[in-house]
Amino acid sequence: MYISATKLALVIAVTIMSIVLCAPNMLSRETMAALPDWVPKWVRPMELGLDLQGGSYLLLEVDLQAVNKEQVANLEESVRAALREPRIGFRNLRGDETGVFVTVNDAEQIKPAREAILKTTPDVSVSTQEENRLYISYPEKVRKDRENSALNQSIEIVRRRVDEFGTSEPNIQRQGADRIIVELPGVNDPERIKALLGQTAKLNFHLVEPSVNPNAPARDMPPGTLLLPGGKDDPQVYAVRRRVEVSGERLIDAQASFQEGRPIVNFRFDTAGARRFGAVTSANVNQRLAIVLDNKVISAPNIKSPITGGSGYIEGSFTVQQAQDLALLLRAGALPAPLIILEERSVGPSLGADSIRDGQIASIVGGLLVTAFMVMAYFSFGVLAVIAMAINVISLTAVMTALGATLTLPGIAGIVLTLGMSVDSNVLIYERMREEFAAGRTLLNSLNSGFNQAFAAILDSNITQLISGLLMFFLGSGPIRGFAVTLTIGIFTSLFATTLVTRTLLILWYRSGKRTALPI
Repeated sequence: MYISATKLALVIAVTIMSIVLCAPNMLSRETMAALPDWVPKWVRPMELGLDLQGGSYLLLEVDLQAVNKEQVANLEESVRAALREPRIGFRNLRGDETGVFVTVNDAEQIKPAREAILKTTPDVSVSTQEENRLYISYPEKVRKDRENSALNQSIEIVRRRVDEFGTSEPNIQRQGADRIIVELPGVNDPERIKALLGQTAKLNFHLVEPSVNPNAPARDMPPGTLLLPGGKDDPQVYAVRRRVEVSGERLIDAQASFQEGRPIVNFRFDTAGARRFGAVTSANVNQRLAIVLDNKVISAPNIKSPITGGSGYIEGSFTVQQAQDLALLLRAGALPAPLIILEERSVGPSLGADSIRDGQIASIVGGLLVTAFMVMAYFSFGVLAVIAMAINVISLTAVMTALGATLTLPGIAGIVLTLGMSVDSNVLIYERMREEFAAGRTLLNSLNSGFNQAFAAILDSNITQLISGLLMFFLGSGPIRGFAVTLTIGIFTSLFATTLVTRTLLILWYRSGKRTALPI
């Protein structure tokens, strides 16, 4: 029953640091905002989760069928270009769900056709279906890799859009093979968020075909021509070239602005995009360039002169908010596939306030009941256990604050559970002390034996709880993970409170006078 000055200083320092980190959680947001500039940035309260602060919850599904469809369409264009370059005659070029069929006119050109296709797209497989018919498809691994890449890219784009919107502490995570969970605490305009996330925002620039009548039957359209509808309040149909002259992926900035009192969107390309845009506008002066957003022509201005500066603007019948949202979408980037909203939930701030109040009541009642039990069962030692319990909860809150964790309703449940966990180890230690003292040992030996003999059981119970907490964190999602985080951190702070704080308090009690009896 000896504690060194170093351990005593460590306990005091950790306790003081925990109190400092917890203090901001007792202040209102207005008070925190009014703090002077010299206060460190890391001194901040925990963010409240969706169920406590209120906000929106969205479950999104990435349309992987659209990814595969676009992949096949690109493969079809690649096969067409690969066979045209060496002047290999072909017909009946069409795609299905997983690949492309093409019939080579001359059977002797099957081998050159296969080599030309593999040279252009080396990651495909080419098989002969009939005498002159080839089937080109992507292997299963390539398709799965692209689907996984599309999902990861969608998560990143969603995160950029949410960040651009200005939402505080959003939670965006993957669920399963094709779904994304989006939690937006404090969002009071969920419809606008849905509009921003549900829009693919794929921007491309196409040349308009001046000699093609867009009202003619589709069968009369020349190869390589697309019929695209106009945007909002534009009933016109446009005949544009299928080839993308400049892709929106080359955009590096987009900002809402005004021209002649009307909202517009200014955009700027990167170096490669600026060169390509300059070359296209230089070669097609006095022709129309269609600006296509999600397969709709939002503007088709006439190219009056070469645009070599790498920047331009988009005009249309925009409102100010629509121009701002379009600029936001273009800055964040286009989604590789459409997102389908499967589930939507909104939590009002009043319901969140009720949850906070109920959580506070549960914590206070739980703490008082545990305190009453420990004091009645172990008297003065129960008081020491309650002090260690308080330090445990403060340390837990301090660690969560330092890590930037978000407090949720399951997190509050984890804190309430920690109240019981923190005294569970003390019960084991005290009961062991009582048994040793009743067996005739001295007070000093009983105190020391209580810690030594109970430590193995304490360690075993905490390890089993840690395993369950880690499994919940890695295999669970949403509220389960929030509970697992609090539970796991509580295990380590409980060990600290038991092995250091309680032992330190007992040593100070023992050395404060001539102790001969065990007061439990």
